[in-house]
Amino acid sequence: MIEQHAAARRYALSFTSGALLMREAAIVAPVYLHEHDWTRVRAVVAGENLLQARTVASGLRLAREVIQRLAVLTDDEINLLIQATSTERGHLLWAAACRRYDLVGEFAEEIVRERFLLLKPSLDHNDFDSFVRSKSLWHSALSELKDSTLRKLRSNLFRMLKEAGLLSNSGLIQPAVMSQRVASVLAARIPSDLRFFPTAHDAAERAQP
Repeated sequence: MIEQHAAARRYALSFTSGALLMREAAIVAPVYLHEHDWTRVRAVVAGENLLQARTVASGLRLAREVIQRLAVLTDDEINLLIQATSTERGHLLWAAACRRYDLVGEFAEEIVRERFLLLKPSLDHNDFDSFVRSKSLWHSALSELKDSTLRKLRSNLFRMLKEAGLLSNSGLIQPAVMSQRVASVLAARIPSDLRFFPTAHDAAERAQP
């Protein structure tokens, strides 16, 4: 079970702002392809204030968050991210968030996708709260979160889902209709990253050209 394997691991929980960071990722990705060094990328992005942050501290924080997510993508995926349509970029960055944050990935797989496959398309904040309570049985740090922090995590996760086109404003799970090239790179992972999306197992074959 996922919980048993994760028992000794603390969840990373820094996804409290910025949602999918689609604008920021589009700025940072080309810098990486030029530098091929994430430390150098952070220095360039922060030093030139490429993300147009209001303060040095906020610029460093935002650069760190974008880089942590992009760093879980392969060079081919980053190349694709740069060429991508808005929909494709949303799908790639949702996959990146799921890889970077185990809590996000497990919620995507165990709640969002499972509800979609069971034809229970509605999703609300109670679903997230129940999910966190169940995870807190194996991760005591979750039960120690401040209410304000939990609300930020929940709010930002739902924003990510909406920005990725996976959740409607009325709280209905939207099936992921992927391009063939995005579905192919996600399906190539072991295990397949298609598990993070509300889609059937044969999504790669049914993806739009």
